[in-house]
Parts: sequence; C-alpha cells; structure tokens
Amino acid sequence: MMTLRTRLIAVFILFAVVTNAQKNKEVTVTSLLKEMVDREQVARFPITNFRLKQESSYNRVSKTPKDSVGWFSNHDFNSSEKDHNFIRTEEINGQKEWVMMDHVGPGAIVRTWMPFFKPDKPDTDIEIKIYLDGNLKPVFQGNMLSLLDGTGEIPFPLAHQSLRSAVSFFPIPYAKGCKITATGRPFFYQFTYREYDDYTPIKTLTKEDFNNAIPLTKKVGELLLHPENTSKGKEVSFSAKLKSKKEKSVTLPKGNAAINMLSLKLDDYSNAEVTRTVVLKIEFDDEETVWCPIGDFFGCGIGLNPFEGWHKSVYEDGTMVSRWVMPYQKSGKISVVNLGEESVNVELNATVGSWEWDEDSMYFNAAWRGQYPVATRPFPDWNYVTLKGRGVYVGDALTIMNPVAKWWGEGDEKIWVDGEDFPSIFGTGTEDYYAYSWGGKSTDFYEHPFHAQPKSYIYNKLNRKKIKERNTLGYSTEIRSRALDIMPFGSSLQLDMEIWSWTDCEMGYGVGVYWYGDKETTSNRVPDEKEVLNVPPLPDGFPNSKNEKK
Repeated sequence: MMTLRTRLIAVFILFAVVTNAQKNKEVTVTSLLKEMVDREQVARFPITNFRLKQESSYNRVSKTPKDSVGWFSNHDFNSSEKDHNFIRTEEINGQKEWVMMDHVGPGAIVRTWMPFFKPDKPDTDIEIKIYLDGNLKPVFQGNMLSLLDGTGEIPFPLAHQSLRSAVSFFPIPYAKGCKITATGRPFFYQFTYREYDDYTPIKTLTKEDFNNAIPLTKKVGELLLHPENTSKGKEVSFSAKLKSKKEKSVTLPKGNAAINMLSLKLDDYSNAEVTRTVVLKIEFDDEETVWCPIGDFFGCGIGLNPFEGWHKSVYEDGTMVSRWVMPYQKSGKISVVNLGEESVNVELNATVGSWEWDEDSMYFNAAWRGQYPVATRPFPDWNYVTLKGRGVYVGDALTIMNPVAKWWGEGDEKIWVDGEDFPSIFGTGTEDYYAYSWGGKSTDFYEHPFHAQPKSYIYNKLNRKKIKERNTLGYSTEIRSRALDIMPFGSSLQLDMEIWSWTDCEMGYGVGVYWYGDKETTSNRVPDEKEVLNVPPLPDGFPNSKNEKK
C-alpha cells in the first residue's frame, strides 16, 4: 500500500504536471499551421513539450545493432501474408483493416509518406482511415495515395505528389489517441507524429475544424511556395576576391539580434568543387556554431544545382539564400574561407533584425561530415551527427557519389533521442527519409518547401551524356528541412543512416546537418579541412570536374 508520504509526492507531481500543462496554449490545427511558417519559433525550445516519433513498416527483425544480420535487414515492406511489418489486423464494422499506427495519448500527425505500390503505377484501390480519440468514424477516409498527394481533401502543397510517392505535412492534432488503418495490406508507410506530455491541452481535429481552416491552409501554402528573401533589419555585407587559403569576415551589430536572411554568391561555378572547398563560418557570442561547405550549407551539393525551398534556396544566377533565424546575445561574425587552389570572388549579404533573448532562445548550428571512400560491405551505419545537451534538430542535406549504376539508397535512418534503447525514428530507406520513393527509378529533379532533389551537376553541365538513370551513377544531393517535424532533445540525439547499396563498392558521402542548441550543447562534428579537399571523383565515363572547364 502507498504510504501517506508517497501519496503526497504523487499528488505533488500530478499537480506540477497539470499546472505546467495549463501554462501551455491549446494545440489546435490553427496553431500548428501558424507554427509551420513561424520562422522565429523554431529558434526557441518548444514551450509545449513533445517527442517526435514515427510508425513505419521497418523490418521488425531489426532489434539491436549487436545482431548485424537482423539490424541491416532490408525487407521493410508488406507484400504477402508472411510479412508483418505493421501492428496488427482487426475487424471494424465487418471489414478487415490493417493497423499501421495506434498511439494512445495526446499528439499530432505532422508528416505522412506513402509510396506507389509499383514504380509506374500511381494508383491503388486500398483506402486509408484516420480515427481520432477512439471515435468509430474516421476524420479522414480515402484512397491511400490520393488522400495524401494534394489531389484529394488535403490541399496542395501541404499534401503533394513527390517522386512516385504521396507526402503530406498537414497537421492532425488529437487529445486522446490516433489509429490509422488500411483496408488492404499496406506496402511501405511512414507516419511521423508529435507525442505530447499528458494533460497537454489539445483540440482534436474535426471535419468542421478542417473546413474552417481551409482559408488559413491555403494562405500557409502560398507562403511556403513563395518564400520572401527580404526581412527588416540592418544590412551587413562584403564583396571580396579570396585567394587560396584566405578568409574574409564581417562583424554583426552588437547586442541582442538575429540573422534573418543570409545570401552568398560566387562569380564562377565552372569548377563544381568550389561549392565544397569554399566554407562558411559563423560565430555567435565568441563561439563558432557554423562550419560547413557552402554547397552543403545551402543545399546544392557539388556544383550549382538550383532549387526553391522554405528555409533555403539556390538560384540560377548563383545566389544561395538561407532563411534560418540565427539569434545571439552580444556579438556575431560571419566568415568565408577559400580552401581551394584557385581564387574566388565572393559576395555576401545578411539582414540582421531584433531579437529578445530569453531562457528558451537557442543558437543556430550547422556542421559537416565527409568521407571518401566509404565501403558498402559489410553494411555499416554512418553517423550524421551525435549531439549532447538540449536542442532541436532541424534538417540535413546529403550529397553522395555513387560509382556504379545500381541503386545506392536502401539504407534506413535510425534516430535515438535522450538515450533511448531503440530509435524513436526507424525508417524504410534513404529516399523515403527525403520524401520520395523507388530511388532506382525516381531520379529526376523535384522540389518542395521542405525537401528537394536538385538536378545533378553532371547533368546540368554535361547533358550530352546519355545515361538512362539520372543521379544513380554520379553525384546526387537530397535535402530535408524540418517544420512541424523538428526533433527536440533534452540530453542527446544521434542520427545514423545505413549505407545500403545493391553493389559492393566504395562511395563518397558528405552531409550538412543543422540544429539549434544551448551554448553548452556539443557535437561530435569538428572542422575537417583535409576531408573537404578530398572531393570524391566522378565515376569512369564522366569528365573530371577539375578538368571540365579546360
């Protein structure tokens, strides 16, 4: 039996939890839609606490890294009765349904991904049903693809058709629980959701709420598709010719402030490697928080590969833009260093606006890891980054060099938060993480406010080459910026990506990673000038980018 002291402690804890929840504003579909386009909010640790989690069709034999066979098993789909990469089956109103997600407690779906069942077949007769708070009638019910690809109830671009897949970022909040089922055997799937603390005030989405939010949904969609490059504040800039191994810096205004927009432009991209060998550095309050090659920071990878996104964009004229808000308390400095052998002309512009620093404010960080060669056998987990302390993970840009024609991206992402025993996020493939599918065939350019696959440099400049599958052989860049699917962590975060190619070969990997954190938050990524200069060579059959302009 509980002692009086134990009961008092339990009551006190319950009172503290409830009191803290009462301080939080109610989470609604409206508040989440507004949060999606609030650039400043991501630079503060979430007041309403949540853990990002995911239900997916990952292979259930993957139990522990100690089991090297099971851990790298690639059968993460359901194609027959013997496959059980889902939760269970049950009968609802006389119909058999496959349960893919069954979360009990307050939460919000913030991202869904569903691939074509066949690479050239963008249709299915399977229906998906989303039940909230134990209601027997689903709030959403429709075709498993068209409901989530922008052609159904959920409007574009919050729901859209990516390359051979349907992706939705429309938020679906619920107070008590969420169950997602399919009327047929689900193939691959991912449902990413926020798991809020108990007693968090949440308004469960209803059809009436959804219909009332349509005007705001459309407004948010327009903002996402047409991000503004201008913002209020003081302009700081420099223009310089940087010789080999030289650096140029600009000091930011003193006091509480934040970079709201940062752009950089070089005069010559004929040597694709310039986007790897020119590095951006930023210091805030006497601490360097950004050290990243410009192609990996802005998302274009090796060479100038234009795309439009919400957080960053790269344009045909060579201008690269970042819209991450980067606050500081006292001082800041932006630097550009040329590690390459040839001189480069650089133009840098930044807009610095006001900021009120508080206990939830965090510093923006960007780091880079590169490695060449990377052996594909035996299968390894390749660590993007490991963070210690408090922060929020907000995105990454992966550039690979594949020396063979066969598909390279079967590897799953595995993300551990705050020392958990099994990853909160266990994915189904690298291309799925970057929001498309059938990677061996879906190799064309695509862009969305939160993810993109820019055109490969070798196809921008060397389109006379007749190779059937773009970006399977050669360089490929994949981008993911997080909005409602940001990942808060209280003590640690570790993000690994499997290296899983169909070929035993040696690949090149480079990734830019972005997060916000306290001043005490640390990373295992450190500046590596030697690896920056170790640019993976193009495969046999392609002119070497070093000699191309000759």
